Amino acid sequence: MNHSVLSPAHAGRVEAPCARRRAGVLLHISSLPGGRFDQSARAFLDFMVQAGLSVWQVLPLGPTHDDRSPYQCLSSHALNPDFLDESALEQSDWFRPGTAAEQARQGEGMTDAGRKALSRFECEQANWLDDYSLFRAIKDDQDGRPWYEWPDVLRDREAAALLEAGEALAPQIRACRVEQFLLFEQWGQLRRQANRQGILLFGDMPIFVAHDSADVWANREQFRLDGVGHPTVVAGVPPDYFSETGQRWGNPLFDWSRMEADGFRWWRDRFASHRKLFDWVRIDHFRGLEAYWEIPAECDTAIDGQWVEAPGEALLDTLRQDCGGTLPVIAEDLGIITEKVTALRKAFNLPGMVILQFAFDSDERNPYLPANHEPDSVVYTGTHDNDTSLSWFYQLDEPMRARVLEALNWPEAPMPWPLIHSALESVAGLAILPMQDLLSLGGEARMNTPGTTEGNWRWRMGAEAASDGLAASLREQIATSDRLP
Repeated sequence: MNHSVLSPAHAGRVEAPCARRRAGVLLHISSLPGGRFDQSARAFLDFMVQAGLSVWQVLPLGPTHDDRSPYQCLSSHALNPDFLDESALEQSDWFRPGTAAEQARQGEGMTDAGRKALSRFECEQANWLDDYSLFRAIKDDQDGRPWYEWPDVLRDREAAALLEAGEALAPQIRACRVEQFLLFEQWGQLRRQANRQGILLFGDMPIFVAHDSADVWANREQFRLDGVGHPTVVAGVPPDYFSETGQRWGNPLFDWSRMEADGFRWWRDRFASHRKLFDWVRIDHFRGLEAYWEIPAECDTAIDGQWVEAPGEALLDTLRQDCGGTLPVIAEDLGIITEKVTALRKAFNLPGMVILQFAFDSDERNPYLPANHEPDSVVYTGTHDNDTSLSWFYQLDEPMRARVLEALNWPEAPMPWPLIHSALESVAGLAILPMQDLLSLGGEARMNTPGTTEGNWRWRMGAEAASDGLAASLREQIATSDRLP
């Protein structure tokens, strides 16, 4: 029996993120041994079951630019072609026996069932797939140049030029659509297996999108751009823990007045796509829904930005109605968080985040200290933007290391296990542990260093790393902390 591409195995509404105590793991698809929706992903689900982990958090799954950052994708709807398991295509029900993987990616050798499933997928995803497949085909034809450097008629989406491009690039467009169909099919299979095994998939949605993306090209009126498509203002954050000059992300900012006027159509479509992919969604940089850091586009750093209010309450209320009354959302509320940001989060019953690596550099009022955690929160040892906990700890000076161990009150185990133990014992409803920490890895396994563009997003787990011994040890701690599924 064929499922809809993204039909989950469970029925009914997914429980709220902190409805009961759970433990999960943070591991992006690119960091799996195979780096794809393949057997290593399915084996990782088996490891999670053994270990008592019931939530798998991944980073955004979209197609990336050359820097590999999943937070600057070519589309906020599409999936990354690098994740396709080509070895599984020859055994797929959608293709005739003997169809090679390369032929399958071109849409050749499809069975009647495959063609019907593809047609159904194209209809269901038409609101983004049509623009994205045309965008990718033109971008490849333009030697990878960003859309705002294309010929004017393509940049500005003149109807006659798009029609001509669609006809000239028809094979490339079809290949892109087939590839997305196959990616969504494989992710759907993985999600159904996860749900059958009692595992929830926890996705990540960056608040902003990349300038060079199908999202911006196809929806220029929703962003603050000049007449030729360049941003007039860009996104970022002021100076903080990670950078003395702040972070100038460079994403174009939304034209919130336009978005509010059309009932947040663009946001509603985007969030609906994420709900089809995941059980829960983290909104990265949630504080930007209350107020965002607006930087003049001509500025090289984030220092000269300013806070500008956003209509977050109206947006979240609209999304909540689309979800039937409850938002399956976790708010990334790190950085400069005001009372208004917290009030917005709590008004919609959204859990926030606490990071243990941030807990020890101030006094007892530090909200990240275990004593100050709240049940409606998600505790992490660190995130994809932090160093691994082992590397972080050994870069502290000796007095600070002693302070950390004293505060954690579990000194007999080597780092990072005292930090892991503290996360599991926290009153926070959900504890998420980066796989690098579970493997006790050092700085060589760091996923990302904010404010840099080189050498990030490259770590991959060894084929035998998720061992039975690790699963048994972890399960014992998860059981002791009352987080077994």
